[in-house]
Amino acid sequence: MNPMHAHILQHVPFEGLGSIESWLTARHARVTWTRFFEDLSLPEADDVDLLIALGGPMSVNDEERLPWLRAEKRFIARGIELGRPVLGICLGAQLIANALGARVYPGPHREIGWFPVYSMQAEDCLFAFPDEFLAFHWHGETFDLPSGAVHLARSDACRHQAFRYGRNVLALQFHLETTPASTDALITRCRDEWQGGGPYVQTEATLRATSPQTYAAINARMSAILDAWAGRD
Repeated sequence: MNPMHAHILQHVPFEGLGSIESWLTARHARVTWTRFFEDLSLPEADDVDLLIALGGPMSVNDEERLPWLRAEKRFIARGIELGRPVLGICLGAQLIANALGARVYPGPHREIGWFPVYSMQAEDCLFAFPDEFLAFHWHGETFDLPSGAVHLARSDACRHQAFRYGRNVLALQFHLETTPASTDALITRCRDEWQGGGPYVQTEATLRATSPQTYAAINARMSAILDAWAGRD
């Protein structure tokens, strides 16, 4: 049996797979990348078994400045059309929403730090999130739900935190793959996003004080989601 072919859409070098990398390694996946900051080449969507779109500080609306966003959205839409498992995280979730025709725009609050997320579909057939769970956030934009999407989660700062589209597409505005190294990279490279503060913007000291157990809990939840979704036999 051929190994799973996972293709990763990476937008900046400091936002990577985090704990998802170990999940892919455990499944002996063949992992390929499009690193848009280095090379704009995309594979044939038919050859990909699992597509993951990662985060980034740009907006899905930056097509004039970053014209490769148009090709990326078409590629995501093709993966969805083919029925491939497609996962989007933060910017990746916004890209999925936009590829499905939904609007992406500045949210009512910037959300940076550790905040609870609340399930909207406790009995969903695929993603039965707990009623409340902690997640890591780093975003300023949000999205409308695409037509036909199932709203899965919200937070106090952002109503649309997660949705699924059919059985194969999952969009997560929040981060469950974050590791201490991931947090450090965001703090180091995105300090300007703290300017102005806000009710849902935590301090650097708070972020750096996060316990290993907190990271382990969200990473375990990420693995469980991947097992239930992309890991289906």
